[in-house]
Amino acid sequence: MTKKENVITGVKFLLFSISAGVIEAGAFALLSEFVFHDAENEYGWSYFIALALSVLWNFTLNRRFTFKSAANVPIAMLKVFVYYMFFTPASIWWGVKLTGLHPGSRLLYYAVFAGTMGANLVTEFLYQRFFVFGKSINTNDIAKKKKDKNEV
Repeated sequence: MTKKENVITGVKFLLFSISAGVIEAGAFALLSEFVFHDAENEYGWSYFIALALSVLWNFTLNRRFTFKSAANVPIAMLKVFVYYMFFTPASIWWGVKLTGLHPGSRLLYYAVFAGTMGANLVTEFLYQRFFVFGKSINTNDIAKKKKDKNEV
């Protein structure tokens, strides 16, 4: 990929991740304020469910439109699952530990959540760009149509 294509890919990933972030933040807020409020491990449960929703959304859009990958979907999803097997427990652990410093502090809950989302954005982009879709970027029907159009 050219430098310009890499920048465009990064911007698309960022924009789709923002949309996934809106889903994640909305779900997190609803779950932590109304479903798990004052429950044991409130942060962990709210975060886990919100993260799962955003991952499905983000994976689907980025595979199709950002990386334009025709890679085997179950294998690509398995690779993403492996990433989240490590990221999810680690991020739940630090989220619970950090929010436990001042239990009940809503500002702290959302600050930890925002920081975790930032860490997820950067690490997931690198993982998907170079490992999940690295060899299959621009191989789907959208990429092929664009290539055919540019060659005419």
